[in-house]
Amino acid sequence: MKNKNVAFVLLSMLMYLGCNSKPEKKKIEDTSNTIVVLTTNYGEITLELFNDTPKHRDNFIKLVNEHAYDSLLFHRVIKDFVIQGGDPDSKNAPLGKFLGEGDLDYTVPAEFRPNLFHKRGALATAREENLTRASSAMQFFIVDGKVYNDSLLNVAQQRINTMTARYHVIKSKAHKPLFEALKIASEGNDEQLVIKLNDSIQQLAEIYTDFEAYTIPEAHRTVYKSIGGIPHLDQNYTVFGEVIEGMNVVDSIVNLPTDENDRPLENVIILSTELKNR
Repeated sequence: MKNKNVAFVLLSMLMYLGCNSKPEKKKIEDTSNTIVVLTTNYGEITLELFNDTPKHRDNFIKLVNEHAYDSLLFHRVIKDFVIQGGDPDSKNAPLGKFLGEGDLDYTVPAEFRPNLFHKRGALATAREENLTRASSAMQFFIVDGKVYNDSLLNVAQQRINTMTARYHVIKSKAHKPLFEALKIASEGNDEQLVIKLNDSIQQLAEIYTDFEAYTIPEAHRTVYKSIGGIPHLDQNYTVFGEVIEGMNVVDSIVNLPTDENDRPLENVIILSTELKNR
């Protein structure tokens, strides 16, 4: 009898605790990607920024919120390749002026991802050659590209690995001084020395093998053989988004006549950029 009373008391306590305890609410994480509408004098381009590349996503959002891109130009347009913009020096730049060297005073660390590649419509960052493959703070490009077959993809794969080998060469202790000399020659506009040093680095890259070679995945090959892109840039430039609406606008821009520096003869202006709710 005593044991039954104890059991009853314990059962009552458990029922009481069960009735009064509230289930813990799970925090729901927002996994949706950020949308940016880029309005040009040729129409709107809607971009989706990937959460897989948070440093580039957050930097782009910051610049959009600061209206840093408003009134800048798409200063570099190459059919079957890219439209490139974001040079801060392009604001109010007279027609014909050479552009593409302007930027902010920082870079964004590289964020290469195996699932992100330079298919048609990809949004990626421009960069100068550097020892970490860090991206430009402001300059970006949208891929136009072209359709590839397996033979051309094999050539592109070789180019990817040559570029990767070059990266390992210039950051190696043995050859880093060669790269530093190249930078100095480039800054001093010593064209002949730049060619000579660049050729030396390239020759070293073509025989360098101390790295894991890249193979273009079959899924990526399928995309490149259907809608196209720029495969040889993969794993060397950061892809951080894509066009989800407005590729017809990109097509209009990429078909414009350009000068010898690939700048459109008529300005392609980024009128505004703004974040958009889904």
